[in-house]
Amino acid sequence: MRHVEHVMGTVFSFDIRHDGDAVRPALDTALTWLHWVDETFSTYRAGSAISRLDTDAVGMDECPAEVAEVLALCESVERASGGYFSLRPQGRLDPSALVKGWAVERASRLLREAGAPRHIVNGGGDIRLGAGPRQDHPWRAGVAHPLRPGRILAVVEGHDLAVATSGVAERGRHIINPHTGRPAGDLVSITVIGDDLTIVDAYATAAFAMGVDAPAWLERTPGVEGMVVTATGEIVTTSGFPPQR
Repeated sequence: MRHVEHVMGTVFSFDIRHDGDAVRPALDTALTWLHWVDETFSTYRAGSAISRLDTDAVGMDECPAEVAEVLALCESVERASGGYFSLRPQGRLDPSALVKGWAVERASRLLREAGAPRHIVNGGGDIRLGAGPRQDHPWRAGVAHPLRPGRILAVVEGHDLAVATSGVAERGRHIINPHTGRPAGDLVSITVIGDDLTIVDAYATAAFAMGVDAPAWLERTPGVEGMVVTATGEIVTTSGFPPQR
């Protein structure tokens, strides 16, 4: 089953490689979840829980429990990245750089728990590759070249893998370096892979803001690997990033 859903200001696509009556209800549950996340965490909705928390219209005890979960995850990434990830990148409460990956990871888990483990969930380029019990063939995900439109820079393979890319190709220089308050300019693209899209997505944002120091930070960070393209076109990978054939 394949499905495309417009939510959270982007396009989510599902590719589920299972048959049976349980697949459609599982997909519907995942879609309901994504729309709930949008209603709860959208900084563009004045009535969302995160917007109301930001303006002190409500307290944390009046928000869904998931809000505290997400904010705690953001604070953890902020510490791990030395402040290059920020809950308030432009002065207001905004966990968006973590929420999409977190939402996709949970959607993938919902599919897996419903008996559809072999799937792809792609949330605006942040991808969760889910594995079936037999793991017959790995998924292959292409990474777009940030400086050559229409070209593939790299391909990563995995049975159960999270892939997130941050860069300038789609939205320009939109990632803010919290230490300077200005858009990060050293890199044009960074791809991070690992086991959990929540962390992989947030780390991709933090590493992009970090600039040329990102490969060294990713190298010493357990559980992730990365590939960086600098503004001058240089490609740098961590030691465990899949070699390209």
